[in-house]
Amino acid sequence: MSLKQFFLGLFFLMSLDGIGQNNSKEVLFTINDKPYYTDEFSRVYKKNLELVKDESQKDLNQYLELFVGYKLKVNKAYKLGLQDNPKYQSELKSYRTQLAKNYFNDTKITQELVQEGYNRLQKEVKASHILIMVDENATPEDTLKAYKKIEDISRKAIEGADFGALAIQFSEDPSAKENKGDLGYFTAFRMVYAFENAAYNTPKGKVSKIIRTRFGYHILKVEDVRNNRGEVTVAHIMILNPKPEDTDQDKAKNTINDIYKKIQQGEKFEDLAKQFSEDKSSSSKGGVLNKFGSGQLSSEEFENVAFSLQQANEVSQPFQSQFGWHIVKLIQKHPVRSLDEMKNELETKVGKDDRSKKITASLNEKLRKKYTYKKDNKQYAILAKLVTDDFYESKWKQPENAKEYTTPLLTINAKKIEGKTFLEFIDKQQKSGMTVKPLAKLVDALYEKFLEAQLTAYYDDNLENEFTEFANVMEEYRDGLLLFDLMEKEIWERAKTDSIGLQKFYDEHKSEHQWKNRVEATVLSSTKIEEIKKALNMLKKNTEVQAIKEKLNINNVVNVMSNSGVFEEGNDALPKSTRFEVGISEIVKEGEYYFVTKVDKVMPKSIKTLDECRGKIVNDYQQYLEQRWVDDLKQEFTVKVNKEVFEKVKKQLNP
Repeated sequence: MSLKQFFLGLFFLMSLDGIGQNNSKEVLFTINDKPYYTDEFSRVYKKNLELVKDESQKDLNQYLELFVGYKLKVNKAYKLGLQDNPKYQSELKSYRTQLAKNYFNDTKITQELVQEGYNRLQKEVKASHILIMVDENATPEDTLKAYKKIEDISRKAIEGADFGALAIQFSEDPSAKENKGDLGYFTAFRMVYAFENAAYNTPKGKVSKIIRTRFGYHILKVEDVRNNRGEVTVAHIMILNPKPEDTDQDKAKNTINDIYKKIQQGEKFEDLAKQFSEDKSSSSKGGVLNKFGSGQLSSEEFENVAFSLQQANEVSQPFQSQFGWHIVKLIQKHPVRSLDEMKNELETKVGKDDRSKKITASLNEKLRKKYTYKKDNKQYAILAKLVTDDFYESKWKQPENAKEYTTPLLTINAKKIEGKTFLEFIDKQQKSGMTVKPLAKLVDALYEKFLEAQLTAYYDDNLENEFTEFANVMEEYRDGLLLFDLMEKEIWERAKTDSIGLQKFYDEHKSEHQWKNRVEATVLSSTKIEEIKKALNMLKKNTEVQAIKEKLNINNVVNVMSNSGVFEEGNDALPKSTRFEVGISEIVKEGEYYFVTKVDKVMPKSIKTLDECRGKIVNDYQQYLEQRWVDDLKQEFTVKVNKEVFEKVKKQLNP
């Protein structure tokens, strides 16, 4: 994490607390006649009150000094023109976009979709389907033709015709000829939303109603419903199926059986996978695969064997899939997690899924009710005549005088949107593949999309005006980002690079940075008295610590641990009874551990060198420079505090 991320992360934590607590405001102070109000001061003080550790910052007089200093720095940043930096503007825009997302989300509908998705995740549906393909933007004639075709197939299926046979005969899904339309088991978020709805709303053994997706028209038959098996992590060894031209068709089977015998004889599965598995994507990892759930692999047989294993490290017998011969070892089972554990993940999936259209539709409906908008029908008729059939082939071009169409086409509240903006929108929509016919209906459809886009843009542009908390957070982020750039420029970099100033500051304050008594020592510890006694005897014979550990830590059992280094008085790594004198201690017990300490060198109290306390000195030097800088800023800018108003604020905050 970068310093800027940390700085701004803490800033946002502070900014998002306690917003909108006081709407009344008076001028508390001015900087070069620019007013700063009591409501902001009170809001920021309240939300930071529990975060500050320095009690002096809770004192309102002291806090006012800090707050004025903060605003002085922001004024300095603007004076230096840091707000014009393209990098700053880009970061600010990026943050606003992220923050604004919260205001485009219908929380109620989102949570309903999350709950629906989670409920569905408890079950797995096995279904077959028949597809008649038709483009989303197909002509009415083509759409009707496809619908009549699926309608006829649906009737036959409902009357009892074999669904698999119908899929082979009629389905335009290329895989249907081989799998009879069988999709295997799947759960929520695996299929497009409309298809998922049909799967979960159709009873077992029944045929669904006709459904439309972006692929075309479908019907599906629910073959089975079972509890979700969760996910599983396994390792496998695979020997590829023989090719038709191979002379020894049993070679793969014999090889996998030989490997299985080696596993039964105690050889490590991982080593055998690395040596023999022909799945090169997993063999180097001991055969371990990424965790998966039902319907995520191409082999249902492989999935079924993997899920049939019950205990960790259990190994299957050899079996064959369409890819080859396998042996599977269970690593871990992952049951379906709780809603609380999955909530964030599900919210992300909802946002990326077709079901998010419900959220967008809800927002569009709200905005149509929220704002007053009006179309200029005369101007619309003029613009509509400019659109030609070239649009369908993405060859339509705006008229050469498009920029002259400045008469407002649409008015949202007091905002007027010119006709040329609609022409630009139409031009860009050629890539959307809209094929609505006739042309008049196409332009009407384009206008509806344009209206929704403009309502959304108007809403976005006015978030600061409509939501006080949004305006507050953006203002504080804007200032915080500027302040970071300013501090980096004026203070932080200077403190790191001003070697003469830093040395002088160290010389003036070095007495404040001292080592306590220290020892250079090795501490041996063990929970077993017998082992620590052995370690003590070996220490007394000048045996090296590494040799002691090698002698005592055998058969994968760690009997003795060591910790060597320079330890200051009071360090938790040293036994409390440690004597600060050269030599080997007796065995002492503290808690569950026995300790022996070998002290090689004693170092008395001393002043730390600059290098030994550089981090703390640089930090203190930064604070010193910042305070002097704030004093200079008070001379550069004119600050006037309204003391009478401040006294009123103090009474309100500390009644």
